[in-house]
Amino acid sequence: MSEVKSDIQIAREAKMQPIKDILAKINVPDESSAFSPMGRHIAKINLEYLDKLKSKKDGKLILVTAITPTPAGEGKTTTSVGLNDGLNKIGKKSIVCLREPSLGPSFGMKGGAAGGGYAQVVPMEQINLHFTGDFHAITSAHNLLSALIDNHIYWGNKLNIDVRRVVWKRVMDMNDRSLRSIVVDLGGVANGYPRQDGFDITVASEIMAIFCLATDLKDLETRIGNITIGYTRDKKAIYAKDLNAHGPMTVLLKEAIRPNVTQTLENNPAIIHGGPFANIAHGCNSVIATKAGLKLADYVVTEAGFGADLGAEKFLDIKCRKSEIKPDCVVIVATIRALKMHGGVAKDELKNENVDALKKGLVNLERHINNTRKFGLPVTIAVNHFITDTDNEMNTLLDFCKTQGVKASKCTHWSNGSEGTKELAKNVAEICEDKKNTFKYLYEDSLPLFKKIEKIAQEIYHAREVVADTKVRQQLKDFEEKGYGKLPVCIAKTQYSFSTDPNLKGAPTGHVLPVREVRLSSGAEFIVVVCGEIMTMPGLPRVPAADSIKLNEKGEIEGLF
Repeated sequence: MSEVKSDIQIAREAKMQPIKDILAKINVPDESSAFSPMGRHIAKINLEYLDKLKSKKDGKLILVTAITPTPAGEGKTTTSVGLNDGLNKIGKKSIVCLREPSLGPSFGMKGGAAGGGYAQVVPMEQINLHFTGDFHAITSAHNLLSALIDNHIYWGNKLNIDVRRVVWKRVMDMNDRSLRSIVVDLGGVANGYPRQDGFDITVASEIMAIFCLATDLKDLETRIGNITIGYTRDKKAIYAKDLNAHGPMTVLLKEAIRPNVTQTLENNPAIIHGGPFANIAHGCNSVIATKAGLKLADYVVTEAGFGADLGAEKFLDIKCRKSEIKPDCVVIVATIRALKMHGGVAKDELKNENVDALKKGLVNLERHINNTRKFGLPVTIAVNHFITDTDNEMNTLLDFCKTQGVKASKCTHWSNGSEGTKELAKNVAEICEDKKNTFKYLYEDSLPLFKKIEKIAQEIYHAREVVADTKVRQQLKDFEEKGYGKLPVCIAKTQYSFSTDPNLKGAPTGHVLPVREVRLSSGAEFIVVVCGEIMTMPGLPRVPAADSIKLNEKGEIEGLF
């Protein structure tokens, strides 16, 4: 048996085409008015060019989501890339729209987000590291506002900002638990007025959320201006525009807001832009990128972070609501390995056949299928195949899907590229062309905020009830009184379970959703609901991925997976 190549080895051997040739496949002209090359294999599309495409008919939108994540792996990004290649393989003009990876997972535990095997986007190393600098720009814009707040307080505090009620934290694109809660402005009079502060990770920043929901530069600036940064002693809201911060912050984002175009290993176009996490933010790539794809291709494959209870729900209830787009088909990615974990099998035993455990774990897939149908959308299943999967296990899964009235496709894109997703691609194309779109939101704008939380908790998580203390409930009422009652809610909770207990696998019912705090994102236009023990600044694991990342003697990167 030949040695299995690592993702980075496969990516390094890729025969990439010049980016102008990739763009030519979607009829983007080789002109400075259309795009700006960022080296030989990456480009940024100009917003002015995209504006000229507004009258074009939209293509079909395919949302790729997954079962509840496990350490066994699901392969949602890998499947998104594989499906896009498969659609192009069967003669469809398709683009994949993905999120940009964060340095936090790249050097932490989860790893990069460029796909895997022979279903990757390239250049993989650049994409997983600094890429085009978008995240650095978002971090800088966010922290510029932080600096302007403290500077305003230092120079007389004309707006009467209550230093106890500043709600705008700082951010950085790295996991660093020691920065969750800090004190700033120490060191005497020259350094300002001491106050409690903290850091979130960049992907949880409201700037990231705004960046991914804005429709153009003007909308971006308006949304930034509407950010609530804190309150006065009499609880009057202070906005970023009160500090004249929206102008310079938009300047920092002027280049970043243009979507990035790269390619897959099979030289098909890929748009990679924006990257909020779905467990602590809304988990979708930028609206600008998705809408660009819909104008440039007949099919657009996009993903939402983590399982369908988080990423897909937020994609449908937040992104679609704000952008007036709607998917034509939902693909739920599942692996036999992960389903066996949901059935109680330990990670080191997954290579062994266990049909009984698989049958127990199928309740997780069933839950996600039924949840997705609540949005009125057609569903199909992509079974991301592993070499240890047995015929008995695969047949059990395929037969189960038949009982659910959904088609499942065995996918071998990791090892075979587009050849491994042709069946899935044909199925998806058929659904997109034949099925009538009956998409609907889970809840209406008019529903009170706490009722929206309950709706998600009961309908999607199958929780018995939502518990929140008086302070949280009062905050929600205050938000409603200030005119924010019609906003959607963005649940921040663990991605590893329908509940807030990451160890509770399968499809738990009757559990409680504890709401720890609520945060107003008045610029992004949603309410963040922090549940359980989830942190908006993650920590590194005992042995982080960074331990094995280095440059070898050839100057090549090793350990980046």
